[in-house]
Formats: sequence, C-alpha cells, structure tokens
Amino acid sequence: MDPLREIGKLLLVVGVVLIGAGALLVFGVRLPFRLGRLPGDISYQGRHGSFYFPIVTCIVVSVALTLIFWIVNFFRR
Repeated sequence: MDPLREIGKLLLVVGVVLIGAGALLVFGVRLPFRLGRLPGDISYQGRHGSFYFPIVTCIVVSVALTLIFWIVNFFRR
C-alpha cells in the first residue's frame, strides 16, 4: 500500500477523535449527566481524608470505547 495514503487515513482518524474530544469538553457541561460523578461511583469521606473511585464512569467509558473500536474495525474490513 501507499504509505502516504495510510498516513492520510491516520490523520483523518486522529482529527475525528480530536473533534469528538473537543465537542465533549465544550458541550459536556450541558449534558444531563456528569462523567466522573455518576450514580454508583464510590465516594467515602472520613474525618482525615477522602476516597473516590469512579467505577460506573470507568464502565461507561470502557463500553463506549469498545463500541467505537468495534465500529472502526468493522469498517476497516
């Protein structure tokens, strides 16, 4: 294959990912849910410290990335 064509495809994919990330940052405030503060995330506050683990957020991000990679792989075939 032509290396310039492959670099072009890579740049297009990176551009789409950057546009998506930018749109999420700009419009993320208006979403009905806040990533990182979803119901089910573990939060503990004691007298001398606190602990926070966003387990549900991790699961949601994992499922979203799995779907994105599956779709990209489906169209690459």
